[in-house]
Amino acid sequence: MSDGNPADWTEGAEAIVYQACAACGSLQYFRRRFCCACGAPDPETKRASGSGVVYATSLVTRAATAEARAHVPYNIVLVDMAEGFRMMAHGANDLAIGDKVVARFTRFTGRLVPYFERIKS
Repeated sequence: MSDGNPADWTEGAEAIVYQACAACGSLQYFRRRFCCACGAPDPETKRASGSGVVYATSLVTRAATAEARAHVPYNIVLVDMAEGFRMMAHGANDLAIGDKVVARFTRFTGRLVPYFERIKS
């Protein structure tokens, strides 16, 4: 979205952004021009910290495309972000539900993607 809001990983920047609705307080991941909960226009775009907790994990052992074959096995995780929204991303293969994680960014099939790793205690 080139509307003055900060760029995120979908645009090649090393950032995760989300939106907060001023009218109802709902949070949403993936930017839209309206709030998905109440329909109010122009929710505020914010940059996420990149930290969260693993909600679910799924190890992919069979590539969906030929270009993904080089990455097998790879982990897809749902992460409850510290800011209060949930997102799907790639993650370290040894992640488990409840792990505290932080995002870094890496290339997957030629595109920049968020990649979560366990926070070392």
